[in-house]
Amino acid sequence: MFVQIHTVILRYLQMELKSPFTTSFGTMKTRPVLLVEVVDEDGVCGWGEGVAFSAPWYTEETIETTWHMLETFLIPLLFQAPVYHPDELRDRFSIVRRNYMAKAALEGAVWDAFAKRHGVSLSSALGGEKKEVEVGVSIGIQPITNILKRIEQALAEGYKRIKIKIKPGWDVDVVREIRHHFPDVPLMVDANSAYSLRDIDRLKALDDYELLMIEQPLAVDDIVDHAKLQANLNTPICLDESICSYEDAKRAIELKSCRVVNIKIGRVGGLTEAKRIHDLCQQHHIPVWCGGMLEGGVGRAHSIALATLPHFSLPSDTAASANYWERDFIDPEVTVDNGRIFVRQQIGIGYTVNLTEVERRTVRSKIYKRSRG
Repeated sequence: MFVQIHTVILRYLQMELKSPFTTSFGTMKTRPVLLVEVVDEDGVCGWGEGVAFSAPWYTEETIETTWHMLETFLIPLLFQAPVYHPDELRDRFSIVRRNYMAKAALEGAVWDAFAKRHGVSLSSALGGEKKEVEVGVSIGIQPITNILKRIEQALAEGYKRIKIKIKPGWDVDVVREIRHHFPDVPLMVDANSAYSLRDIDRLKALDDYELLMIEQPLAVDDIVDHAKLQANLNTPICLDESICSYEDAKRAIELKSCRVVNIKIGRVGGLTEAKRIHDLCQQHHIPVWCGGMLEGGVGRAHSIALATLPHFSLPSDTAASANYWERDFIDPEVTVDNGRIFVRQQIGIGYTVNLTEVERRTVRSKIYKRSRG
């Protein structure tokens, strides 16, 4: 059974965050979302989500470059031939260098359509086994009193892990204060590549606080210096931005650049590549977890499905929709029960896209049709 996509619809949404989210990159008050809808010749539709931001502060991609790559290159490649399995798209799209978030958005929509054509959930189509996924929360840079209140609230809601953003000058003292109030909470820090090896003493000072991990302390394209840093730290390093492919993960494992890997669907180019990295880390006993990108409901649903694979052993960043949005654009919204998301067993992503909510936030859309010739 194959999927022949004949229509692709791109929608650019503008989502307003419930509260500003601050990292070492800057502060976001709104979140652009690129929704991708594919429709096959039998009318089966699939949904994907582009997770690039409005500016290239996380990777080189932006929502505008994502739209351009989809429109000019990736959608025409998709239209060229039927898809017997979404795994094929990794090779079909390989003629386009990088642009992983654009690839992931379109590939994810095809995965959803593929699962629906086969009458199974996306989780099952991927080979997922878990019926529930443990999740944590990510807390941006803000006054310490606000952070402490947010941690207390998150723990009351049952979240299994707390992550805070750090940057030079906003790190050791903050962690010390959190540990004073919450000595036993599973805690990790995310630097978003804000440090260099010159900061090694400051990073080593974090060893005193029994952190789960330090996420991406050094440059986004670095694996070598992370290996040097990891050799001097007791705390595990988790790589995020440095892992954009199976090959990146393989090199990082060989060099001992990290002890944990964060897998984000958009960052690595799609669900197929995410599965390959998961399998590699499983073979080498490297723990993995599913990171978040402030996704809307479709991206959140894809991350939940991915996190059902057996080697995802640490809580994901996929918090409840209500953590970020007054109203998400899926029904039902993603909810968390005592730190767990119960995986929906309906076909495809398991959630219905609410077109009324989508249209309310859409600032631009375009329809692409496959030529019958």
